[in-house]
Amino acid sequence: MEPSEYTEGRTFVEVISEKYSPENFPYRRGPGMGVVVVPTAGSQGSPMKDRLNLPSVLVLNGCGISRAGDQTEIAAFCSHVMELDLSHNKLQDWHEISKIISNIPNLEFLNLSSNPLAGTTLEPQCAEAFSRVRRLVLNNTRVSWDSVLLLTREIPELEELFLCLNEYSSVSASSVACPTLRLLHITDNSLHDWTEVRKFGSLFPSLDTLVMANNNLASIQDSKDILQRLFPNLRSINLHNSGLNRWEDIEKLNFFPKLEEVRLQGIPLLQTYTNAERRSLMIAQLPSVSLLNGSVVTDSEREDAERFFIRYYLDYPEEELPCRYHCLVTKYGKLEPLAEIDLRPRCHAQVEVHCEEKVEQLSIRLDQTVAELKKQLTTVVQLSTNSMRLYYIDKCSAFGPEEMKYNTRALHSYSIQDGDEILVVPKAK
Repeated sequence: MEPSEYTEGRTFVEVISEKYSPENFPYRRGPGMGVVVVPTAGSQGSPMKDRLNLPSVLVLNGCGISRAGDQTEIAAFCSHVMELDLSHNKLQDWHEISKIISNIPNLEFLNLSSNPLAGTTLEPQCAEAFSRVRRLVLNNTRVSWDSVLLLTREIPELEELFLCLNEYSSVSASSVACPTLRLLHITDNSLHDWTEVRKFGSLFPSLDTLVMANNNLASIQDSKDILQRLFPNLRSINLHNSGLNRWEDIEKLNFFPKLEEVRLQGIPLLQTYTNAERRSLMIAQLPSVSLLNGSVVTDSEREDAERFFIRYYLDYPEEELPCRYHCLVTKYGKLEPLAEIDLRPRCHAQVEVHCEEKVEQLSIRLDQTVAELKKQLTTVVQLSTNSMRLYYIDKCSAFGPEEMKYNTRALHSYSIQDGDEILVVPKAK
């Protein structure tokens, strides 16, 4: 590419002519992957029709496109195109973008991410060109919120909208709702205040999925009645890396009547808990959520989490108990703390050593071997290691003494307990 092309950019027509020429894109690659544009009879039509094979999904990211080019050429070749990726180009004029879009009548998906659209004005006649688009990606374009509202008004069947990395700190409301939008992906902005998020409810009444990660949202401020009215269809919400630091905010997620999926990691509220505690406390607080941070919540996991929740708050004063605690106590009763069972292997045991008429209390290490125990006993029973036989007597067993005949066997393998006996019998001379 020449230096002048970096400055002025290239046309959409130039790029598709180059990228999808027979030399670079000669064949249709299986069903559904593309459409071959064949020459038409007669002299009418574009001369490029003899040499372009265009798929129905055009990926033209990072091609230096800044202008549309000949609109008749676009119309001739793109009538079948359904998806168009124009991300990372140099498009900064809505008029040029509309020239491209208006000549692709079947376009359903459009990606304009990382084009420099900051400060540009979108006129209504340009916005009309987007009317057939169903999924629109405007990430990292710095597109104004006024332009977003205009697009939502002009696109009657918009279903998915991506507005990440656009530096929004506030949004304005609109008197005209977009009733078809189901997915709003607006991560990595600066929407700290719930009063801004609230506007999404009235603007997108059919919203199913709200992805708001990395916005540092401080709290959820509305009441149950307001949340039910504003977000009646919200099924999934992502608040990763928000600023939520109160359990009351988590409890308010229960007020969304259809919410079943929550993603909520990296928030200040959960920093002091272990991973297991975080998940259990969240599951117990959100009885209708069946998918937490991407993992299915099973019935058994929910019961374990709810029982853990009750025990977690057992010692809290009454005024600090969350509402959910009382609901779960009604369900399970006031549970007793779990018994603390130490499953670590015992290190020592206090045993009675019997040798003829002599009885001694002795603390022995259980990680030592029979041979090492014999060495320990030499000073107690006044016998050499080669002059004694050892027998273990389990005080709780109905069986008789067990001879400790293998010098390399570890004492813990006998399951010796406090109060058991070691019988030392001198070998016959």
